[in-house]
Amino acid sequence: MSDSDRETSTVLHPKWDERGLIQAVASDADSGELLMVAHMNADALAATIATGEAHYWSRSRAEVWHKGGTSGNIQTVVEMHIDCDQDALWLKVKPAGPACHTGERSCFYRRLQDGKLVREA
Repeated sequence: MSDSDRETSTVLHPKWDERGLIQAVASDADSGELLMVAHMNADALAATIATGEAHYWSRSRAEVWHKGGTSGNIQTVVEMHIDCDQDALWLKVKPAGPACHTGERSCFYRRLQDGKLVREA
């Protein structure tokens, strides 16, 4: 599929990177809060579509990871969007707990201020 066809087609045809991955951003479906950025491979995307729950590719473990599969912090997918050239996904999810492995609600719990990281209240 050509890039121009990918941009105008109604067919899902992700543009995988050289490692076979695509970026995935998850936000809270109710509040819009950005929760996390991860990656998916074809198997993770297929599992997400099939189950309605977020699955990602763990680059450190080199395996598909069902978000919340062991912690219970499952992300139920409400909507899934793909960008214009199909190389990034946006998942609107209902989280059953924290998104971050540190236990924080969002992986973006710190902001850069005056050259230092400051925790959000």
